[in-house]
Order: sequence, then C-alpha cells, then structure tokens
Amino acid sequence: MKVLFDTNVIIDAMQSRTPWSADAQKLFLKVAANEITGCITANAVTDIHYLMHKYLHDEARTRKVLEKLFELFEILDTTDADCRSALFSSTTDYEDAVMIETAVRSGVDCIITRNKEDFNHSPVRVCTSAEFPA
Repeated sequence: MKVLFDTNVIIDAMQSRTPWSADAQKLFLKVAANEITGCITANAVTDIHYLMHKYLHDEARTRKVLEKLFELFEILDTTDADCRSALFSSTTDYEDAVMIETAVRSGVDCIITRNKEDFNHSPVRVCTSAEFPA
C-alpha cells in the first residue's frame, strides 16, 4: 500500500509531539519494515526542514534527519499540472489541494493527516495515524 504522509504526521513522529506521536511513530515502523510504502511530497520537504531546524537549532543535525527520512520515504514530485489542477479543486486549502493532486497522479492509496476535515473532497482515501489501516 502506497501512503502519502502529511507534514504534520511526519513532524508528530520526529518531534514526539503528544498526543499524536505514538500512532505516527507506529506508521514510521511500518514504513521501515516495508509493510507500507511511505511517501512525502517534494514541496513538503522544505517545510519539514524548517520545522526540524527550528526544533533542533542545528543545521548539520537537521540535514542528517532529512537524510534518514529520505532513506525511508519515497519523495513524490509535485508537477506543474498538480499546481494548476489544484487551483480548480473544491478543496479550499491550496496546499492540501496540491497534495491531493500529487497523490492522485502518483497512485497513492491513502493520505495520512491529522486534519481530515481539510481533505473532505479528496478522491484518495484519507485517515489519521490512529485510524490507519482501518
């Protein structure tokens, strides 16, 4: 199963943010065990870098974290077509609309997020870390 992780779930796991970290970390273990294919979007990488650097206060450590993340997760390119299609999406949050378009084009089976309500119009299944693989 190919699963696209929203930035908030990645950060929950990596920064041990409660109460969401335990479920997010379980999913990281599923990715590491090759039980699921974990994906992040290329445009999420800069946000993850920013949030991890703010947390760690160390560029070298932040880059090491990204290096490990890239070993675990497939990075999905976000294309011109994804960005353009998202403009006409019924999803009101543009960033989420771009993620949905990327997920659809990339053949993702599920999007994992903490904010399901932001993905109400997604044709791709959406669930929280706690709900997956329900």
